[in-house]
Amino acid sequence: MHTGTVKAVRIEETGGPEVMQLVDVELPQPGPGMVTVTQQAIGLNFIDTYHRSGLYPIPLPSGLGMEGAGVVTAVGEGAEFAVGDRVAYCSALFGAYAQAVNLPASRLVRIPDGIDFETAAAALLKGQTTEFLLQRVFPMKAGQTCLFHAAAGGVGLLFGQWARAMGVTAIGTVSSAAKAELALAHGYAQVVNYAEENVAERVRELTGGQGVPVVYDGVGRDTFDASLASLQPRGMLVSFGNASGKPEPLDLQTLANMGSLYVTRPTLLTYTASTEDLRMSSAAVFDRLLAGEVQVSIGQRYPLAEVARAHTDLECRLTTGSTLLLP
Repeated sequence: MHTGTVKAVRIEETGGPEVMQLVDVELPQPGPGMVTVTQQAIGLNFIDTYHRSGLYPIPLPSGLGMEGAGVVTAVGEGAEFAVGDRVAYCSALFGAYAQAVNLPASRLVRIPDGIDFETAAAALLKGQTTEFLLQRVFPMKAGQTCLFHAAAGGVGLLFGQWARAMGVTAIGTVSSAAKAELALAHGYAQVVNYAEENVAERVRELTGGQGVPVVYDGVGRDTFDASLASLQPRGMLVSFGNASGKPEPLDLQTLANMGSLYVTRPTLLTYTASTEDLRMSSAAVFDRLLAGEVQVSIGQRYPLAEVARAHTDLECRLTTGSTLLLP
């Protein structure tokens, strides 16, 4: 498939899973700097549900989806790829939920030999998130300890393995015994069940009263105070998501009172804004996968036509590991 009519998911309005419609769209020839990617696998991420529901506003009507992997089937003027190249992306444009899509070549990365399309689509966004958190926002060193919330989530499972490969002691928070087992099997040194334990108190116990130099918090409102209370003096809270909603406004004096703490709110898009940073980050992900230091588990696959069911299952916490849509 090069160009012409393709099946794609579109939304005309925000709302529940039912607002997503699988329709025929005309895909034009790729323009300058663009390529057509015929998709082999599409990654489903929690942020997709925010775009669909309107929590993160996007211009409408719109496609959905940010992550995919496939084959280049048409090349626009000046684009640095050839027909037949295997590529992946996770920060190009909206519209990954489609059989084929036109994308800027500068936001694509080549998939190395030894990695299949499904692995690339399941690992790239969560893997790049792990890379920039662990290696750039607060560059962890072997022997250091950190706290990561929602350790059994999609990013959490990759984070635990990557931390272990770096010689970092990762403490993870989970909500059940089953998730605790999963986190421990994916590289976490210790887990704290926040349904039964006081997180900050337990972290202090595990660190000899010290606290940790950094907390990675993608949960938001429900964990923010515990995150600050788990830090050692001059520690950093890396708040990278709002799964439970936005944290309450922060009085800066609190940071002084708790030991000259730092807080940052980074995004993957900022840390991969340049093509150079994007390719460096994706190369790090692929290197860890090829070395066997990180493995991605694909918990479920859905046909593209069943995208509404996929969103429902994700929002109802019925999925494990990564989820793929197959065009």
